[in-house]
Amino acid sequence: MRFLLDDEQRAFAHSLDALLTAADTPSAVRSWSAGDHTAGRALWSRIADAGVFALAVPEAYEGVGPLPVELAVAFVELGRHAVPGPLVETVAAPALLTEPGLAKRFLPGLASGETIATVALNGSYALDGDAATLHLAVEGGEDGEGGKGGGELRLAQWHGHGHGQEHGPVRSSMDPARRLTRLPEDGGELLAVGPQVTAAAAHSLTWARLATAAQALGVGLTLLDRTVAYVKQRSQFGVPIGSFQAVKHRLADAKVALEFARPLLFGAALSMDPADVAAAKVTACEAAYTTARTALQLHGAIGYTAEYDLSLWLTKARALRTAWGTPGECRELVLR
Repeated sequence: MRFLLDDEQRAFAHSLDALLTAADTPSAVRSWSAGDHTAGRALWSRIADAGVFALAVPEAYEGVGPLPVELAVAFVELGRHAVPGPLVETVAAPALLTEPGLAKRFLPGLASGETIATVALNGSYALDGDAATLHLAVEGGEDGEGGKGGGELRLAQWHGHGHGQEHGPVRSSMDPARRLTRLPEDGGELLAVGPQVTAAAAHSLTWARLATAAQALGVGLTLLDRTVAYVKQRSQFGVPIGSFQAVKHRLADAKVALEFARPLLFGAALSMDPADVAAAKVTACEAAYTTARTALQLHGAIGYTAEYDLSLWLTKARALRTAWGTPGECRELVLR
């Protein structure tokens, strides 16, 4: 079976690529890493105006979705440009807020981009809690099967950081632009409780893994493109290193891995089966990680420097590899 995008989907991807190319995303990423969200929020608004966040929200609540294939298309482009922020969490949050009262209260803001969401499952670290305006915490709600146990969904209280609270940015990440934060473990408004929270958490996890897989694929594609361009320019023994057979083989292996991940991603977006999505996630993230290692080796010492733009994608490939499920966890779900 062939998974090919139609003309409208390709045009959507091209429009996002043009928008993000004109936005100087590397500068926004560096500012975000330093805790300055001004440029990142401006970029977030432009992405929202393009309709990206509305893809995860039903039409009844001012969205255009749910449209997982189009969402995957969008997140490939977001990954290609290393866009910072809790993008995955914001499109995973609507799956937690399906109860009509909650949907009416929160989903229009998520669709429009006015609301930036972060999500923590079972006490895990949340991404960019200091930038998010909606902090959702789920306890006892993730078993991967939508099981029979009752979970709790809370609107966590957020009081900022820097005054001794343990829920500021307390954990460094491989990617400086991914600021991991701990949400408060008590207090906050109880939004929902019961087996439906468990099922919603499992569905939200599937959306998060799909978006992460697409983002990783985009990261890998940019790493490959930049490395191919670099090996054409760098010379040894009077010739470009891209002419060396060993270099060609490394780049070919990376290309094959990324192209193998692409149909798995869009096939998973069509089915939205948790096992299919887990397979796409592990395949895309491993392909991006392999490409990152190849890119670093072929760039040499310059690839290690934070000032060189390549590092923005190198660190993101490593961080996405374990976000929303390690390779082992995803493989276990596929085998099960």
